[in-house]
Amino acid sequence: MHLSKKALTMALCAVAALGASAQGIMGGHVTGNVQLEGQMSREDTAIGAADVPERMLMNARADILYTNGDFSAGLRFEAYQNPMLGFDAQYKGQGLANYFVAYRTKRLSVTAGNFYEQFGSGLILRAYEDRYLGLDNSLLGLNIQFRPVDGLTIKALAGKQRIYWGYGEGLVRGADAEADLNALIRPLSDSPLHLTVGAGFVSKYEADETILSPADPEQRLNLPLNVGAAAFRLNADYGNWTLQGEYARKGQDPTVMNGYIYRPGEAMTLNMAYAVSGFSASLQAKHVDNMAFKSSRNQSGEMLYINYVPAINKQHSYASLTMYPYATQDIGENGLQAEVTYRLKKGSKLGGKYGTDLRLNGSYIMGLDTTVVGGAGTDGYTAPWFRPGEKYFTEVSLEVERKFNKALRLTATYAYQEFNPVVEGHTSDLYHNHMLIGDLHWRVSKRHSLHFKAEWLGSDSRYDPAEGHTDRRAGDWLMGFVEWSIGTHWFVSASDQYAYNDGVGNYPAVSVGYTAGATRFQLGYGKQREGLLCVGGVCRQVPASNGLTFSLTTSF
Repeated sequence: MHLSKKALTMALCAVAALGASAQGIMGGHVTGNVQLEGQMSREDTAIGAADVPERMLMNARADILYTNGDFSAGLRFEAYQNPMLGFDAQYKGQGLANYFVAYRTKRLSVTAGNFYEQFGSGLILRAYEDRYLGLDNSLLGLNIQFRPVDGLTIKALAGKQRIYWGYGEGLVRGADAEADLNALIRPLSDSPLHLTVGAGFVSKYEADETILSPADPEQRLNLPLNVGAAAFRLNADYGNWTLQGEYARKGQDPTVMNGYIYRPGEAMTLNMAYAVSGFSASLQAKHVDNMAFKSSRNQSGEMLYINYVPAINKQHSYASLTMYPYATQDIGENGLQAEVTYRLKKGSKLGGKYGTDLRLNGSYIMGLDTTVVGGAGTDGYTAPWFRPGEKYFTEVSLEVERKFNKALRLTATYAYQEFNPVVEGHTSDLYHNHMLIGDLHWRVSKRHSLHFKAEWLGSDSRYDPAEGHTDRRAGDWLMGFVEWSIGTHWFVSASDQYAYNDGVGNYPAVSVGYTAGATRFQLGYGKQREGLLCVGGVCRQVPASNGLTFSLTTSF
């Protein structure tokens, strides 16, 4: 949604006026935040960084929120001049990307404009934003939440999804209800068993269009104009036990994502956990079959998703453990994850003075065992529940965290991964990866602290373009990171990722940052490895770069 120069000037003046009077407007209050990121990159054939015509790339945004009692209003200005590497070029431009007015009381909440919402775990609806992934599928329309009594929440909404600077043609409508049975049913109010149930329904409408059957170009696919998805969920807590489950089913939804087949979609998530002092254990299971749900049948990629399928593997932050991130396969996957956490007692020989934490995690994700029954215009395939298909991802990790004294804490991790490149659209044998990580925090004095990380990754993958092996993550790697914090304002860091065997690339980087109150500035220079950036199982491709980066954030 591009603005004219006049409209843009008026919007900026309004933002400036609001910011200048942040302590009160007509009895209300204004808050906000500003974020600006910039990048300069040059060609580097050694790491595959392409030449960038612009001297500087920039992403910027300013969020302004006005509140006055039960009333609130907000707007967001965004600018991509031009988008930083890894962000879609269709973001190029500037303008008001988000605006809303809202009225909220204890029983009623009404939002008109852009809003974010989620039903349950998101299997049928999750309108959300992740600025670091370049994702924003907010809905422009009306969202109403009603709480007629304590323990019951009813939601209803309708709108169109944002896609870059515009909105998709598909219309999204939905309703959801969640009931806390212990609050609603008096005999259960004192029960040790706490039950919450919920159900939701979402429908998308798209106008008809002509799509010919690949099997017979003389035949036109009969497309459903309305596609519905329903979900049911249950949360139960009893003593130290917790059980969470949700099941969703989607109607016939032929799209470019599934090859225009008519097989209904379904998904199920189940999580059981037990926790006492010093010990916890959890077990998760997931089944997904043809559950990509978008408001446009012809949209591929990550935009215009109505729903979200949660990741079932552990989400990491270490460089070696995120070298091969797993992206959720909403077209179809089965998965299991188990985690056990145990604290060795304080004062014991193994636990030490402060205790030692042990975390063991394992996940196994596989595709569906499918039998093809046809192509576009048919059900496509059959797939029995939980019957193992092609292995996609396996990981086992053991993490040991020990605090030696008030100034020194060490975390040591070993992990083993099996990664199938087919989940990224490539064909290759499974990669078998071993990782060793040491993470040390040392508070040197009241004003100074050091953070060290040393990582090793050993893999049987290799980089050999002559034989078609072009994955630059391949091979064995050494990685290091050190950060020095000076008081409460300054920090300096240096890092390197080096492929020393059967791989390619050396990626040194340095950065310096300064924080003052709510304002933070960071300047960095170095090389960025090509690969996937993932958050919660949702990923985007990040190209290689070599150059300067900076960021400035502040809030008021």
